[in-house]
Amino acid sequence: MSQDLTKLSRVLDYQFRDEALLQTALTHSSFGQGHNERLEFLGDSILGWVIADALYQRFPHAREGQLSRLRAGLVKGVTLAEIARELELGSYLRLGQGEMKSGGFRRDSTLADAFEAILGAIFLDSDVTTCQQKILALFASRLDAQTIDDTLKDPKTRLQEYLQSRKQALPNYRILSTSGKDHEQVFHVACDVESISEPFEAEGASRRYAEQAAAQKALDAFDLLRKEKS
Repeated sequence: MSQDLTKLSRVLDYQFRDEALLQTALTHSSFGQGHNERLEFLGDSILGWVIADALYQRFPHAREGQLSRLRAGLVKGVTLAEIARELELGSYLRLGQGEMKSGGFRRDSTLADAFEAILGAIFLDSDVTTCQQKILALFASRLDAQTIDDTLKDPKTRLQEYLQSRKQALPNYRILSTSGKDHEQVFHVACDVESISEPFEAEGASRRYAEQAAAQKALDAFDLLRKEKS
């Protein structure tokens, strides 16, 4: 195994028996054949199951919707990219020339995909129990930080409280368009937040659902800004 990958194995606290699996996990589709998309698919599925099981065990009285929201926060791309940066995966990625020049090694989606691909590679290189233990170790601090209280309020309420706590103006919601027949309309709305120039847009089967989705996008953006500053 190369010196660089040996270092990554130490950071992961996992020694690959098949180095080719790790190399594939780190290969972006722009690099050519033998890229990580299949491993990413596998890792994404395994990650969802492991996190779902962990939350189910930790919160025996939580409702399905609460567990779903907790899981969504843990396995979303921003969180996975954050862990990938902690592992310094960007420095190990194999990217095509164009992707490298455009800063692909810093891109959230590329980092998140590589992280999921590594999980898939660990699963194939070992077994389901080993992979589960590795995922739980990588997510330990984040799992410990989860509380059911965070899921009790809807995104619009949480966004309003977030802005109020920082003495910012309340968000403004606008319907941009509606489409579809009366009984199956799709609402396209925008959420304007004073401190961010671009509106947060989302769609939903009702105005309420669309506004909730837009509010969640705003909350995710504030969360990302906070993490970038920390």
